[in-house]
Amino acid sequence: MKRILVVCLGNICRSPIGEGLLKYHAIKNDLQIHVESAGTSGWHQGEKADPRSIEVMRGHGHNITNQRSRVLVASDLHTFDYILVMDSQNLIDVNGIGAGTARVERFVNGQDVPDPYHGGANGFDQVYSMIDDAARKWVKTWSKT
Repeated sequence: MKRILVVCLGNICRSPIGEGLLKYHAIKNDLQIHVESAGTSGWHQGEKADPRSIEVMRGHGHNITNQRSRVLVASDLHTFDYILVMDSQNLIDVNGIGAGTARVERFVNGQDVPDPYHGGANGFDQVYSMIDDAARKWVKTWSKT
């Protein structure tokens, strides 16, 4: 079973959406994976996802209210098979922790997922669409291997 960690800055906006959508698409495609999420900062450790992330997910039929923020730790680089980051700064931060066995890649191939934290609700809708499309592609790829 593949182990995936989805990473953004605070683990309250983008990565909780990514965690929820990877789980959803895996179940939908009968793929057994283990998914968690984390942040490169500990600013929101133990907190629920941002209410706007919860709302955009709820609007599409998903419930992420049980997720809690946690900080990325060095052992994650060995615990997970994939660490999927939301932007180039997350990529720098994860790689700066050190080497591990996990494949560290962008969640959306070749593109940053913008942080919607300081924006309005439309930013969360845009992020949802980007992450949903990429989550489908990841699950399709993993289903082939």
